[in-house]
Amino acid sequence: MITTSLQSGTQPTVLVVDDEAGPRDALKFILRTFCNVRSAENAKMALEVLSQEPIDLITLDQKLPDRHGLELLRDIKHHHPDVEVIIVTGYGSLKSAMEGIRQGAAGYLLKPFNVNELTTLIQQTMDKKRRLDFLRYCLRTLPDLWGSEEESGRAWDRVKTEYASLSIHPQNHDALQQDEMTLLPLLSDALEATDRQLLNHSSRVSFYATLMASRLNLTVSEQKALALGAFLHDVGKTSLPSYRFSKDQILPSGEASLCREHVDRGARMIASLGLPIETREIIASHHERWDGQGYPHGLRGTDIPLLARIVGIAQTFDHLTADAPGRVALPLDAAIRQISLQSDTHFDPQLLELFVQVVKDSPVSPRTMEIAPAA
Repeated sequence: MITTSLQSGTQPTVLVVDDEAGPRDALKFILRTFCNVRSAENAKMALEVLSQEPIDLITLDQKLPDRHGLELLRDIKHHHPDVEVIIVTGYGSLKSAMEGIRQGAAGYLLKPFNVNELTTLIQQTMDKKRRLDFLRYCLRTLPDLWGSEEESGRAWDRVKTEYASLSIHPQNHDALQQDEMTLLPLLSDALEATDRQLLNHSSRVSFYATLMASRLNLTVSEQKALALGAFLHDVGKTSLPSYRFSKDQILPSGEASLCREHVDRGARMIASLGLPIETREIIASHHERWDGQGYPHGLRGTDIPLLARIVGIAQTFDHLTADAPGRVALPLDAAIRQISLQSDTHFDPQLLELFVQVVKDSPVSPRTMEIAPAA
């Protein structure tokens, strides 16, 4: 049995951050029946508490006297990524709610809040944290997950069985093995457990790849493999110690600068999971280049699998256009100009031309493609 601190039966510790005594005391009164509660009346005090003791969850007011709540949220998720945050505010809007979710908040409630809604959201968030903490522990302590196919299979069997017991809709072990789509919640949580921004990036890349699929003569099985492979193209980065998406910069050449190992590790991680072979090819080959100067195998031109060529374009474009901590997104026209310079070197020129047309025609912006936190 693999256990983490929240699975050991200890009460979670919640930090209530609110500058108004009334709402702060009300939250403390409600939560103390099933949580250890700490409180802070401004951002400075909140950061001091976080530096002094482990906190599982924060209820965060959006309007604080010394700092905007969303700015504090960004700092919390940067320095304490394992801490879950629920925004509880009387000054909310749809725009601020979407921004909070994009920055990593697990939920958003408006004052005056319904007590049942609050306690349900907190319980759902703590259930999610148990799953994420479990996967963080596994990714730190089970290197066999990206070992040989036999080693990986045994390690994943352990993870799948215990993850299923933590899920809202538990699935038996046989179901997890028979249908690759039932693995998506687990693999999605593994991406989020590593870095929420990595999950957002993966979602956007899958979206772009799916747009391309609608313009190409792909079979249904190829379209499915493309969407799945695009979503999992960076799954190998979950194996990297202390991985941070904000530090995973893309060089002007388009090559990932952090670690080349992730493509091989990712392919090995999913080898025993029964996913389509095309999905594994995408993970293994999305950093190959049209001119043969990519990695890991230096494949050239049409020797690179078609679906991997599509994902290579999509993931580079997303790195250019999506806002993320430590990155400045390029406007669409500037991103198109920059990626177009890599035609016939990094990218298949015909596919790149089609991709540019697709993103020009798409009315959807990268910000609207973030994954909402799962309960």
